[in-house]
Amino acid sequence: MQKISELKIVIIGTAYPYRGGIASFNERMARELVSMGHDVVIYTFTLQYPSFLFPGKTQYSNDPKPENLKIIPLINSVNPLNWIKAGIKIRKENPDIIISKFWIPFMGPSLGTIIRLAKKKHTKTISVLDNIIPHEKRVGDFILAKYYVNTIDKFIAMSSSVKVDMKKFTKSKPVILIPHPVYDNYGDILDKKTARKYLKIEENGKYVMFFGFIRDYKGLDLLLKAMDNRKIKRLKIKCIIAGEYYGNKEKYEKLIEKLNIGDRLILKTDFIPNEEVKYYFSAADLIVQPYKTATQSGISQLAFHFEKPMVVTNVGGLPEIVDNGKSGYVVDPDPNSISDAIIDFFETGNENIFIEKVKQKKKEFSWYNFVKNMLY
Repeated sequence: MQKISELKIVIIGTAYPYRGGIASFNERMARELVSMGHDVVIYTFTLQYPSFLFPGKTQYSNDPKPENLKIIPLINSVNPLNWIKAGIKIRKENPDIIISKFWIPFMGPSLGTIIRLAKKKHTKTISVLDNIIPHEKRVGDFILAKYYVNTIDKFIAMSSSVKVDMKKFTKSKPVILIPHPVYDNYGDILDKKTARKYLKIEENGKYVMFFGFIRDYKGLDLLLKAMDNRKIKRLKIKCIIAGEYYGNKEKYEKLIEKLNIGDRLILKTDFIPNEEVKYYFSAADLIVQPYKTATQSGISQLAFHFEKPMVVTNVGGLPEIVDNGKSGYVVDPDPNSISDAIIDFFETGNENIFIEKVKQKKKEFSWYNFVKNMLY
């Protein structure tokens, strides 16, 4: 392999003008690679999902284009002729390393074909896996994912559960476990009162927060039922729900009405722009991830960056990074367990103790360590 400062690295996947956690991950990873002396380009999509397959309001970001990154729209996820053209173009650039992020089998054919065509004998292909088996399963998932897997030399699993899942796809290729790094590209930590003033919520209130796209597997319904607890009402704890519906909005609205908990909720159910993320995390006392299934979550790494204790459910890789009773709580995915943790947090008054543990744990999740271990 060439010296570290001489590597030509191509990242294939979501980036600006698309929005969301995968785009943020790829852009932040690219910045770290550039800071280490690599020549990096991201080839993103010209079409990521056909509109009828996309559950949200828009796929596109309203944020400014990231500075000092080479991001080139190239890939149409549903056009095989485009895959051939893209693969040949990338091959001509003679990359040393091709990195791709995999999160859904739908992308298997496009990414798999492009990488096959782009790869030269000396080219090393690396995949960073969000999931290999999706949360929301469909017919043909295994075949599409396997097609992609066959193009890759090395896999990075960000949770133990994904590493185990990979045994169904390959027993010969290396699968390395490296925890998801901290998302430190959403701004600095703000004073709690300043953040709450910006959000126009009570400056001295008690707030838990659900953050991110609202999908069934993320268990918002469990948190809503937890908020129906009488003690939570008596303690005057409120829940900020910050994120866009990616599914049955009516289901949650009916549940809120049935439980009669609307006065305990702060509903910000639109996509949260990157520049506003710092206000939401800085305003919250406790981040709750009531997932029913999971591998790992970028939300956890946002919480670490903003030094917030967490309640996570005992599913997938979520418990791997939260020290129960120290930096947060690991609970069963049911409303009573979730409400018990929330009540304990506010009744014990141990917020500052928890925050110190979060700060210590945060040091384990640097981007430098992630990228170094990924490459070597």
